[in-house]
Amino acid sequence: MAAPDPILHQSELSREKPMIDNRTAPYALLILRITLGVLFLAHGGMKLFVFTPAGTAQFFISLGLPGLLAHVTIAAEIIGGIALIVGFMPRWAALALIPFLLGAIFTVHGPAGFFFTNANGGWEYLALWIVAQVVIVLSGDGAYAVKSSWMPLRPLSRVEA
Repeated sequence: MAAPDPILHQSELSREKPMIDNRTAPYALLILRITLGVLFLAHGGMKLFVFTPAGTAQFFISLGLPGLLAHVTIAAEIIGGIALIVGFMPRWAALALIPFLLGAIFTVHGPAGFFFTNANGGWEYLALWIVAQVVIVLSGDGAYAVKSSWMPLRPLSRVEA
């Protein structure tokens, strides 16, 4: 009796165990979408109702940014948060929100260091938030999306060994 080949090819591995459970993955993306959407709504709402648009604009100006960008940021966080929650083109919404997170890193949280517990909050939380947004962009809309995102991404062709 011949010994089994100790080297399994990728094609053999993919037949044995799927790398992604297609039955539950859309629901995982739904949970991620809703979570991120609520976070964006909370941050946009804080800028709108607690700091006020005028106060947020003053803060942006103190950073050397145009005050108008504060209003754009508030609108993006609220509209983007709603789009993620209801699933209105969520891949595009997630992609559109990434520059706002990068802006927060480069203007406010980056100089504070990595850890979010540092004074003025570090950038680790925002980096994790960006990665979660990229997961939505790359993985799909998730379950119960009201308007699907059309992404001009072609699936990678499977290379059989």
